[in-house]
Amino acid sequence: MSFPSLGTTYHRTSYPAISPSQPALSQAGRTILITGGGGGIGFEIARSFAKASASRVIIVDRRAAFLNEAVSNLQQEFGAKGVTDFIARQGDIGDDASITSLWEYLHSQGILVNVLVLNAAFFGPNGAETLLLDKDEIMQAFQVNVGGNFLMTTKFVHQTLRPSIPAADHQLYLINVSTSQIHTYPTSGSLNTYGTSKAAWMAMLGRIADQSKVDELQIISYHPGALYSEGASRYVPKDLLNWDDMSLPADYAVWAASSEASWLHGRFVWAHWDVDELRAAATDVTNEVGKQMKDEEGYLKIGVLGLPSVSLKRLMKE
Repeated sequence: MSFPSLGTTYHRTSYPAISPSQPALSQAGRTILITGGGGGIGFEIARSFAKASASRVIIVDRRAAFLNEAVSNLQQEFGAKGVTDFIARQGDIGDDASITSLWEYLHSQGILVNVLVLNAAFFGPNGAETLLLDKDEIMQAFQVNVGGNFLMTTKFVHQTLRPSIPAADHQLYLINVSTSQIHTYPTSGSLNTYGTSKAAWMAMLGRIADQSKVDELQIISYHPGALYSEGASRYVPKDLLNWDDMSLPADYAVWAASSEASWLHGRFVWAHWDVDELRAAATDVTNEVGKQMKDEEGYLKIGVLGLPSVSLKRLMKE
């Protein structure tokens, strides 16, 4: 099986261009907030930001014991360096009051979040027959994957502590951990609600990106790969797939939260694609990728397969 790629190199683990040790990817002085950060890819993303010298990493999860263990492990690994402060906050991204309480706490502590990683997700309900699914469970998936992410984004952008006049030190970065399920056709029957709710959020986030200047709010979405996490272990056996290494999407999040990735603002990519190859192709107008990046506003965004994107500006011109 061949996987989608916009270059010749397809990574399965981290590589030098996205390494947190790269000076250009330094997160020094920044506060990072990661939803679903207590385990799996969220925990690995926290590790990568610590490797990039983030000043503060806040991990949010619903399970208090899970969070405390995660912070303890992070402090044990990075505490001796004395660079990164780790904070655990129990919270439910599917509950508006919980989200509001989280941001009120951060404000009360004088904490300005510079990088928001939207990683928490709701995977149910599962079932091959869509019309046999429970409507309330479907809406729960949308409440987390769309509503919760929307409210987190709103609170992030409208932080009271954020200066009214944007400066380089106060640029915000939003990293959306998405999924290949948003463009999988036909979709996996057991992941239909997950894929459609994540696609709905990707479409909404695209609108937000269109209305945001990249030097004020940089937004990038990516498919993290096939990762054998606690969540995956509940549904599939470990020997089912050739799993990707967690370091790939974890380090990719750090790269995406830097000016090195600004040219991908508002777009969706796979963590597997080599960033140097992709950037070279994107800036070469003789290349198909470069042509699309230049001429197609909907390139690497949610749309209708087979049709070019249609903008109000284009319609008015025609």
